[in-house]
Amino acid sequence: MKKQFKAESKRLLDLMIHSIYTNKDIFLRELISNASDALDKRYFLALSDDKVKPYTSELAIQIQVDKDHRTLTIVDTGIGMMQDELENNLGTIAKSGSLDFKQKNTDENIDIIGQFGVGFYSAFMVAKKITVESRSPFEETAYCWQSEGEDGYTIKPILKEEIGTKVILELKEDSEEENYSEYLDSYKIQQLVSKYSDYIHYPIKMDITTEKTKEDSEEKEIIIETKTLNSMVPLWKRNKKEITEEEYNNFYMNKFTDWNKPAKVIHYNIEGNISYNALLFIPSAVPYNFYSSEYQSGLQLYSKGVFIKDKAHELVPEYFRFVKGLVDSNDLNLNISREILQQDRQMKLLEKSIEKKIKNTLEDLLKHDRSQYEAFFDNFGLQLKYGIYQDYGMHAETLKDLILFKSSYQDQYTTLKEYISRLKENQEQIYYVAGHDVETLKKLPQMEQLLDKGYEVLYLLDSVDEFALNILRMYDGKAFKSVQQGELDLQSEEEKQANKEKIEENKDLLSAIQEAIKEQVKEVKISSRLKSHPVCLVADEGLSIEMEKVLKQNPEAKDIQATKILEINPNHQLFETLQKVHQNNPELIKDYAEVLYDQALLIEGLPIKDPIRYANKVCQLMIDANK
Repeated sequence: MKKQFKAESKRLLDLMIHSIYTNKDIFLRELISNASDALDKRYFLALSDDKVKPYTSELAIQIQVDKDHRTLTIVDTGIGMMQDELENNLGTIAKSGSLDFKQKNTDENIDIIGQFGVGFYSAFMVAKKITVESRSPFEETAYCWQSEGEDGYTIKPILKEEIGTKVILELKEDSEEENYSEYLDSYKIQQLVSKYSDYIHYPIKMDITTEKTKEDSEEKEIIIETKTLNSMVPLWKRNKKEITEEEYNNFYMNKFTDWNKPAKVIHYNIEGNISYNALLFIPSAVPYNFYSSEYQSGLQLYSKGVFIKDKAHELVPEYFRFVKGLVDSNDLNLNISREILQQDRQMKLLEKSIEKKIKNTLEDLLKHDRSQYEAFFDNFGLQLKYGIYQDYGMHAETLKDLILFKSSYQDQYTTLKEYISRLKENQEQIYYVAGHDVETLKKLPQMEQLLDKGYEVLYLLDSVDEFALNILRMYDGKAFKSVQQGELDLQSEEEKQANKEKIEENKDLLSAIQEAIKEQVKEVKISSRLKSHPVCLVADEGLSIEMEKVLKQNPEAKDIQATKILEINPNHQLFETLQKVHQNNPELIKDYAEVLYDQALLIEGLPIKDPIRYANKVCQLMIDANK
């Protein structure tokens, strides 16, 4: 007699098929997980109950495909179910026999995967009819549960000798939208087992049909071999002392489709508030699409060896998005479909623990293998710098000691901590210069006096660098200072007094130059930073010239301008020429001022407004000089 699901169960079954599970492939994962639980229960009970102990066959899971009858069958030699268990576990949706079993054995350390009692019904996504044949060691009779979905189910006695359960799925017919026949393909089954259930600790077996050429003949023969589809023992649960470098490398390259060996392997396990195993890898090369929107970061998530989610970005912070790998935890609270993580306290603990481990690993690499760390930083240092700038500097403290900058000190990488250790006496600022390559930055007029006086300067070569330092503001009590911005205060008292006298003597000349280019600069002044160069352009406090360049790459920010100041070297021979021109032919000062300003723009790598006008003025001034 057919029995009806309760009204709420009918609605839940509809949700199982159409809403809760978003990927129909996972039905096989759910059925294999249920079979694994049944095997676990039998193994556990066999330790104390002689009725359960005799095994007529190994504890295993068998997958059978029948293309002619369009059936996919999952067979296990687990504990099986009695009649009332079939009624309760399968006749009442969301009733979990695994959860009941675990609750009754709270003092035992038992890994049970399924605890929601709904995974079984995911099979209705692909099956029009499900038959479950099961025999328990605690009941003489075996029973068959059968259902075609929402119209109800039947339970009847059957003949079945072996203890265990057989789940037979009669697949739906194909349609234009869905291909159900793919689940009768042995390659597809192997693929799903490898992806979702590779680390179930019982063998998952299937008969594989292959065609081979007979020896000493061109004739073909059909060979049927029973193949174990899963590896059973996860690499990350093995003792790392017993794992070779080659095994780690092969696992990484195969699992994460990388042609290169990893630069660093992070294999560890944690026991405490949340327990988990992790196997993480730092790639040795930047993925081709790493800095594009196509790149998907995140770790693979397993629960008790069962694959739950790919690219779980919740497990690793954005600034460590280059890390690949997987995490296997028994403690996570999963949602009902085991597809989406609940944002609970355990999840946050897991994320913080992984973040701390990655950071500690990088710090250790920086300390003990500098060359390898610098190679890593060449690949992924930009991501760490973005991490400082993002989220209003929330992660600055975490990352500030992991970032490197090229430096004028021996032209090598340096950390901020190392820079501080080399400060000159009474030096209160960390000097930096921003641009695109070291050789060009070394030649900047603003650099000459600093280097001659023995000050170390950081070279900021990435567009995010100056923004990151502005977020940090200070390091170890020392403020960051651009050599291209504001006052540097490098002069002695005697030099300062001499400059004041120059300013007073030439205030009319400076006013004339400023009047000529007043639309372009805030001020024209005698420079305290130039040594042998005639002129330079610096920015006032606030937005720097390099920041202006970066921001102008966005069309919406094309009008953003740094406030510019033109500085002239009073000790350069050109200054004497300016004095003579102002005294003898003051109307030419406008031409000289415009040429000097355009030259300063070119030095800074900025475009000049009218290149043809600039070239003509230079030519005319050269002609006038020979008259």
